[in-house]
Amino acid sequence: MSDPTSDSPRTPITWDPITRSRAHEQVLDAIEEQVMAGRLAVGDTLPPERDLAARLQVSRASVREAIRILESQGVLQSQVGSGRSAGTTVTALPSKGLTRLLRMHIGLSSFPLDDVVEARIALERASAKLASEQADDTQQATITEALTALEDAESLEAFNDADTAFHVAIAEAAGNRLVADLTTAIRSSLRLAILDAFRAEDGPEELRTSLQEQHRQIHDAILARDSRRSQDLVEEHIRFAVDALPAMRRDHG
Repeated sequence: MSDPTSDSPRTPITWDPITRSRAHEQVLDAIEEQVMAGRLAVGDTLPPERDLAARLQVSRASVREAIRILESQGVLQSQVGSGRSAGTTVTALPSKGLTRLLRMHIGLSSFPLDDVVEARIALERASAKLASEQADDTQQATITEALTALEDAESLEAFNDADTAFHVAIAEAAGNRLVADLTTAIRSSLRLAILDAFRAEDGPEELRTSLQEQHRQIHDAILARDSRRSQDLVEEHIRFAVDALPAMRRDHG
């Protein structure tokens, strides 16, 4: 894809008419084609809805539906009003779309829990390794803040939210955008499943204490820049949590 900051001109966009059925899917294809060809980049604005519908020879409803889908995927962002910021703009919010997609499919048990767990372990080991090696002072402070919030949480909901924030902070400190977004999407998509499983436990306080200690050890290993230990601790923590919350496995059996 062309670098949007480059001075070299991009090939002009041409919008060919769509004649097949399910027109909104063809609108999606047309927009994707422009992106993949490098003619649409982050920050570019689509033609107005009426204009685009005329160029593609589809209804405005079809264009509107395609835009709505791409907005939900974090690819487009619409602003009402007038001025330079108005209109539908190409954006780059992959974690938003990934999180929504994974949350829905995990909720429907589309992915076996073991597959989700193994994918999460692989990603979070990578995040822990990179965060240990290169997190700056600000990123380390964010990880510490999440740990403090987790230890100070007065409710299971607050504890679970801080737990998510802790893992997301590590992912964001990793410096690899794709690894960070995938890690964030998987952990965020599991938030409600973990909370429900926690509530099903007879004695959640003992489990909560164990999880707090595990988070503290991961935190300390990352700040000590102990890459190998931080990776091993993250994997042990994830496997422990799944085994300690059997309701998660029952819900995804």
